Formats: sequence, structure tokens, C-alpha cells
Amino acid sequence: MEDQKKILCVGLVCLDIISVVDKYPEEDTDSRCLSQRWQRGGNASNSCTVLSLLGASCSFMGSVAAGHVAENLPDVTLEDFSKVDLRQFKWIHWEGRNAEEQVKMIQLVEKYNSMLPQQQRITISVEIEKTREPLYQLFPYGDVVFVSKDVARHFGFHSAEAALKGLYHRVRKGAVLVCAWAEKGADALGPDGLLVHSDAFPPEVLVDTLGAGDTFNASVIYTLSKGGTLQEALTFGCRVAGRKCGFHGYDGISETLSDV
Repeated sequence: MEDQKKILCVGLVCLDIISVVDKYPEEDTDSRCLSQRWQRGGNASNSCTVLSLLGASCSFMGSVAAGHVAENLPDVTLEDFSKVDLRQFKWIHWEGRNAEEQVKMIQLVEKYNSMLPQQQRITISVEIEKTREPLYQLFPYGDVVFVSKDVARHFGFHSAEAALKGLYHRVRKGAVLVCAWAEKGADALGPDGLLVHSDAFPPEVLVDTLGAGDTFNASVIYTLSKGGTLQEALTFGCRVAGRKCGFHGYDGISETLSDV
């Protein structure tokens, strides 16, 4: 029964407009665009896409526009979230956005969990990507907390290892803190105090890094939700994110899994 339950991603869906050029543009210069494409984006939406391609049963919750372009889409509120049937889910992931409201949503899940045996409880994960003070209140609310390189640097840390050791006091007891550091790979720290590391797995040719972090997060969540170890999750996350950087978009992810 637990295997049939889904993973829910709560956060942003947006329109990404990507221009392809032959080299990275220099400041204050014009570049001829080789091609342009529109694709669905947003951290939570991208992670949901990757989870689906990995074979997970998943759902997305966020504001969706009626047309191609929309302004001022509202973030998900507690009132919206309270209508969700939590019995459907084994894992809920929040992309840090309207943090004060998201804390209330997570507290709703914690209340639900408190009435269940440990093995039936929903795992909670949060992503703290942007350097915005209100988002930092999410640190103590995840069983798994993803903190970005930008946030780590904002706190004065210059490596994933230093960030994890310096920020771990902010997470709840028993939580896992994860920090990816681009080409340096990723590190994670759990309640046992042991630091776990995975090197990066860059593609032969770097093509498209947009959404690589969302791909990493989704791959870590996928592995942990299947009962994998933290080391397995981190390594798989880095492998899939590395592969994603070798092609445009996400559709190639499922085709590369056989040898990841």
C-alpha cells in the first residue's frame, strides 16, 4: 500500500524562455541567437517532471495560468493546502517561497503524522534556494533539507562541507541536510554526524544546466523514498543531474537511466 502512495511537490510552475547561443555572451555585447524554445519551468514543477521520468508516481501543487503568459500568480496558501487528501502521499516536498504560509502547511502534515505509526508517516522535505531571510525559518521543518550554494555562501561558507557543519544546528533533530556545490559535487549530513560526499559527473559536452539543481533534488528524493541510503541518494542525484546537463530539457533523462 505504501508503494502506491505518491510524492507531492509544492511550489512554482512558470514559463522558461531559453535562447541558445554559440558561446556565453560577454557583458554589453550583442549575440546572434541560434534558436529559442519555450518550456515549462519552476523548481517544484521541474522536480516533479524528473520524478515522473524516473518512474515515481507524483503530483504537483501550484498556481497554473490559463494562457501562455500570466502576471501575479498567487502562491499556494494554507487554505488551498488544507483541501489536499494527505492519505495519498508518502513524501511532500516544498520549494521555499511564501515561507510563513508553508510553515503552517508543514505543521498540518506534522499533526497528521502524529496520529500515525512511524512507517506510515509522510516524509517532509524543503528546499531553501534563494538568499531571502524569511525562507530561513524553513530550516527546522524538514526531514530532508536542501540548502543551495548561494544560501551557503550568504552565511559565509565556502564549501558544502563547511556549510553543512555550520548550518546543521538549524535543522530539526534527526534531519538530513543536503548541499550541492555544482562541479564540486554534493555533500549531506545526517543525525549520525557522518558527512557523505559524491563527486560531480559532468557530461562530455556541457549543453544545458537549467534545472540541474531541481534534477538533483528530485533524484535524491526518489532514491530516499525507495529506501536507498543517503550515499546512494547523493551519488544518484549527482549522476542524473550531470547527465541532464548534457542535453536540452529533461526528456533525455529516462533514456540515460539504464547506465546511470
